[in-house]
Amino acid sequence: MNGSMDWIYWAKLYDTKFQAGCLAKRMEEDWWIYGYDCPRNVEIYRSCKGRFGVRYIPT
Repeated sequence: MNGSMDWIYWAKLYDTKFQAGCLAKRMEEDWWIYGYDCPRNVEIYRSCKGRFGVRYIPT
């Protein structure tokens, strides 16, 4: 890795920060159920239009 953070953005945007937070928590805690490693970093962000999304950095 070249030292920069390469974020991957979840395709769906949500109306509330709570909805995005629920997805982020599931990504942090439940991905092992589906055979994936937990992402190294998960973050909620706000789009320019005011909706909320989730982005992550894979392990």
